[in-house]
Amino acid sequence: MITGKIAIPLLLLTVNAPLTVFAVSYPPAPLYHREYKAETVMQVGHEVYLFHSGTNDIKRNIRDNDILIVYRINPSCEVETVGKIRVISHIGETYLRGEVVEGEVRPDDIAKKGDISCLIISAGMCR
Repeated sequence: MITGKIAIPLLLLTVNAPLTVFAVSYPPAPLYHREYKAETVMQVGHEVYLFHSGTNDIKRNIRDNDILIVYRINPSCEVETVGKIRVISHIGETYLRGEVVEGEVRPDDIAKKGDISCLIISAGMCR
C-alpha cells in the first residue's frame, strides 16, 4: 500500500521530467559568392541574366524587347531605381537574357515590369 503511494508520484515525475535535447548547430549557409557578386557591376551594353519563377504570367507578359526597371535595396532598406534592362530572349523555363540599357546594375538587384519581378544574376552563371 505504501509502495503504491510512493510509486505513482515517482512515475509521474519521471514522465513529466524535462528531457535533455542535444541539438546540432550548423554554421549559417554561405552566400553564393557574396563578395564577388557585390563587386560585379554591369553597365550599359553588358549582357545580364535574370531568374524568374517560370509561371505563365511571365511567359504571357514579358516579351523580347520589353524594358524592365531595375531596383536595388540599399543598406537602410529603401528601394531605389538604378537602371533599365531590355529583354533579349527567354532561356529555358526560368531565365531571361537581357542587356543593360541604362544605369549600372548588380547581381541580386530586382528587375520589374508591373507586378512581375526577376532576380538579376551574374552573366557568368549561365554560360
